[in-house]
Amino acid sequence: MEKKVLAKVGQKEITNLDVQSAIQGLDPFQAQQFQTEEGQKYVLEDLINQELLYMYAKENNVDQEEEFRNEMKRVEENVLKQYVINKILTSVKLTEEEKKAFYEAQKSNFSRPETASAKHILVDTEEKANEILGKINSGEVSFEDAAAQHSSCPSKDAGGDLGTFGKGQMVPEFEEAVFNMNKGEVSKPVKTQFGYHLIKLENRNESTIPEYDEVAEEVGKTLLYQKQGEVYQEKLNEVKSKYPNVVEYTK
Repeated sequence: MEKKVLAKVGQKEITNLDVQSAIQGLDPFQAQQFQTEEGQKYVLEDLINQELLYMYAKENNVDQEEEFRNEMKRVEENVLKQYVINKILTSVKLTEEEKKAFYEAQKSNFSRPETASAKHILVDTEEKANEILGKINSGEVSFEDAAAQHSSCPSKDAGGDLGTFGKGQMVPEFEEAVFNMNKGEVSKPVKTQFGYHLIKLENRNESTIPEYDEVAEEVGKTLLYQKQGEVYQEKLNEVKSKYPNVVEYTK
């Protein structure tokens, strides 16, 4: 975005970039409201008003008041604390060799879990489920058509298709059935808290360990977080040994 001066307050220039920066500092819902031409004008006026108040404060030596100076001291202390923590953490750098070595040592932690693709038909009673199952097994109706006709689950509009899911995403009884079926198999009625399910397993993918290139970013983040924790703790230990008698706990 090209920089454009929108207003001057004394020697201070307020640009379109300042306006956008102020808007981006808001939460997304508010930011959207101020992206209109009228909203941007409002933000510009607010920035102008802030500069006018700043001029007033300087001319009236508000920055010399004891309360202000105490507040600035507190702000400086907090900023310095955060700055030194950030400085410690950002000092940690990783090499490609370190990341690859970490991946090799921790391969199992980056494995892709077993997943399944399945369709289901949900009805209220076991009797109804067995009746539908009989028609499917006899070839009187396809599983998908039976789902569209009888299932109480919204997935019936897609022939009962639930898509692909991993372990832990379905209720235990449903999951146990799915991950013990063969591809193309249709289950007997499976009871869960929702009712009775007929399940057709479309596919099941075994757990796999991806190649390094597939998870390089994840590996880097994991190792960086670990090393930052170690470096931070080392610095804390160093600081604590430097000031051994400074901390006193009070009840």
